[in-house]
Amino acid sequence: MIQIFITGGTFDKSYNYINGELFFEKTHLPEMLKRSRCQLDLKIETLMMIDSLEMNDSHFEKIISKCKNCNTDKIIITHGTDRMVETAKAIAQSELKHKTIILTGAMIPYAFGSSSDGFFNLGCALSYVQTLNKGVYITMQGQYFNWNEVAKNTNKGVFEKTKSSDLI
Repeated sequence: MIQIFITGGTFDKSYNYINGELFFEKTHLPEMLKRSRCQLDLKIETLMMIDSLEMNDSHFEKIISKCKNCNTDKIIITHGTDRMVETAKAIAQSELKHKTIILTGAMIPYAFGSSSDGFFNLGCALSYVQTLNKGVYITMQGQYFNWNEVAKNTNKGVFEKTKSSDLI
């Protein structure tokens, strides 16, 4: 079984066509999984629906606690891209070495349709969580990164590999 924890982020934002604002209404995960015809044994739980810039230590602690108390060793966390690396670091430093944990998100909301990268990133996360060794990873743009070898390049709007010593 694969556990998916939802935390919000751009991945799950909806668009108000009247005033142009992004907001949280509900997670798009069930719809995405149905559209993809996913046949995996999944358990989905929404932990929070917030922008990752609003996350604080209590949010990190909740995510870590849920990962620790989860009865599967394969976990995916949908997450906002702005603080994804920080959350991955907090999880990795919490001694969860016996599980494979993948964080993923989107640069463009799923609600924007075919221009969103969320659908692709979720598919990659589902594949990587089944094949990677135990550890904490981020997957974006079809790539996976070790938690301590990745940074978000805000100028290019992508995640890039870095040296592990740059982030520890």
